[in-house]
Amino acid sequence: MTQAPKIPAPIVRLNDLPLSPQTHGRRFVAAMASIAAPLGATHLGARLVEVPPGKAAWPFHAHHANDEMFVILSGSGELRFGAGRHAVGPGMVAICPAGGAETAHQLIAGPAEPLRYLAISTMREPDVMEYPDSGKITVFAGAAPGGDKARRRVAASFRACDAVDYWEGEEA
Repeated sequence: MTQAPKIPAPIVRLNDLPLSPQTHGRRFVAAMASIAAPLGATHLGARLVEVPPGKAAWPFHAHHANDEMFVILSGSGELRFGAGRHAVGPGMVAICPAGGAETAHQLIAGPAEPLRYLAISTMREPDVMEYPDSGKITVFAGAAPGGDKARRRVAASFRACDAVDYWEGEEA
């Protein structure tokens, strides 16, 4: 007789989550912990993110397939959203729907204290991300952004200006 797989408890205490650092240069610094996947979610992404003062976790970007929601737990900062900038603080929620440059977004911690928030997303794949500040495009297939990197079949970033015609390289 086989035993059913053990299902994890559906509750986690945020303060008990071990944070893992992520750094790229001086601008992008964060510590984060996955929430949804370890508890069994496959179509919902959620992570706890803590960003030091004056830093951001990720570049200004837009998802073409995934919606994101940010719940600000503590600290203050700014949400870049499209062409606008919005102050954020504890108890605020920001919704960043899928789209193009008009829904590109980035949370930046204020100068005084860390910005701590929940990042929640749909987990659709494939996804195309657009980076208006740098002119890049990233494509993920096999696992959505924030998903299991080992399941990714495609993970490629390139500058939009390097795009080729659909038929280039195909036999005539």
